[in-house]
Amino acid sequence: MEAGSLLHSHIPWNPPKRPIRRRIGSSFPRFFISRASSSSSSSSSSNSERGYRGPKPKRDWVADWVSNNDDVVRSLPIYVGGVSLLAVLLNRTVSGIAPVADASSSQSRSDLLTLGLAVTNILTGLVWLSIRPKSISVVSPQGVECQRICSNLPDSVVSELLWVWESMSNVTCCRSLIVVYDGCCILQIGCAAKSSFGDGEAVAVDANKLMQGSLCQGVIKSGTQSYLANLSLYPGKSELPFLPSNTQAVILQPLGEKGIAIIGGDTIRGFTSSDQAWITLIGEKLDATLAKNLNSLPLAVQD
Repeated sequence: MEAGSLLHSHIPWNPPKRPIRRRIGSSFPRFFISRASSSSSSSSSSNSERGYRGPKPKRDWVADWVSNNDDVVRSLPIYVGGVSLLAVLLNRTVSGIAPVADASSSQSRSDLLTLGLAVTNILTGLVWLSIRPKSISVVSPQGVECQRICSNLPDSVVSELLWVWESMSNVTCCRSLIVVYDGCCILQIGCAAKSSFGDGEAVAVDANKLMQGSLCQGVIKSGTQSYLANLSLYPGKSELPFLPSNTQAVILQPLGEKGIAIIGGDTIRGFTSSDQAWITLIGEKLDATLAKNLNSLPLAVQD
């Protein structure tokens, strides 16, 4: 009975009390918070005032002076050689040495050596003055604006061709674009050469003659882009009579085995390496579009 009563008896449960956690913000002294915030703001402001204390790039004063005084530097050897030549002649006159060079005299040998160095300096200065880097500037194409698009092209192809033209003309130095595909000129846009008939029209592209030329044949056979950085130096310029006469640079971009894109620029070496790589990607995309849509379409050109 005692055991049963003990089991049934009420045992009070008093759980241990946990310490009540208070927010630091409510009981933390306000003056300490404000003081800490003011100290952090002052430290940040002092750090910003200090600025960067690392190594600073050094300025090359000699290179800056040479670039700012290019004419003086180029003519400096002439002045040095002239002064050296006069000094040798003056020394020869004042020292009382015979004006005729004597091989047995050490003074004569040194004077001859100095004269050679002085003449070399003068010739070097003349060469520096005669050879100057040619300034490259943008040229305004001499021709007429034209926009000839094949009339039987689907709207998607026309929109892509116009997108290619707008992209190239806005981003690069492209001022003329001709696209020949499957023996037909499907696009001639931008500045073109003016016709000799006096009608004010642009010179039309003879696609068959163009594709049989050495320039296009070489590009299509190789399958790689050809960049004529200075068109005036290439004899193949005569194969591109439809471009303005003062076209500075040309890119020939193959479009598979059936076509080619000709991009004319207004600046010598105006197409950068990134431009050339980008034009190559555009050519591959345009080739895929044309091969997909122009297999069974009769082509005709409209103005």
